[in-house]
Amino acid sequence: MKVSILTLFPEMFHGVFSSSILKQAQEKGVIQFNVVNFRDYSTDRHKRVDDYPYGGGGGMVLTPQPLFDAVDALKAEQSSASNEKPPRVILLCPQGEKYTQEKAEELAKEDHLMLICGHYEGYDERIREHIITDEISIGDYVLTGGEIGAMVISDSITRLQSGALGNEQSAVTDSHSTGLLEYPHYTRPAEFRNMKVPDILLSGHHERINTWRRQQSLKRTFERRPDMLEEIELSDKDADFIKFLK
Repeated sequence: MKVSILTLFPEMFHGVFSSSILKQAQEKGVIQFNVVNFRDYSTDRHKRVDDYPYGGGGGMVLTPQPLFDAVDALKAEQSSASNEKPPRVILLCPQGEKYTQEKAEELAKEDHLMLICGHYEGYDERIREHIITDEISIGDYVLTGGEIGAMVISDSITRLQSGALGNEQSAVTDSHSTGLLEYPHYTRPAEFRNMKVPDILLSGHHERINTWRRQQSLKRTFERRPDMLEEIELSDKDADFIKFLK
């Protein structure tokens, strides 16, 4: 999988992409990141990428030319190198669809993503109308730019790629992947400062352990994110356990 990130601050990505799982995934050839400074595509003699908005108002607006040319160049580079389907071009902005694990799983199946990180007051609307396939927001708040959102998306889709994690089962059982929050984990020692690991986890009875974990996921979701329970299909046993909790 290839992820192209169009930004005015490429240096922000150096630490993120050269550490931990993202670094290892690149070394394994699981994913490729291409960070592009779209200021390089500006035809302005001063390399400006923004201008005052028509009609007045505060702030500056990103002009269309640098982003149009950058996206065109990256698409041309891709078409000459492979037969991949056209990339999804994603605009990071507060007006976009709220990012979820379900969206991460959808995007993780693509061959190529382009993530556009905005700054200033906003984008010239023609960018939205003629380049973009998706608009995504990582939450109901405003950041200084789209770079952190692009890092969030990059991290979440990388760990879903086959071979990215040491244990393939980890991504499957994560919070939100199952529609529930993840059950609690314990490791050695079995007792620490008079705090003991639940006996069921030491029993070796895998069926009972799985039942306990399912119930703990239901309990944690019920207590912390009850809204999530309305969006998933519960078995009869699940529904009885929720009644018990209530």
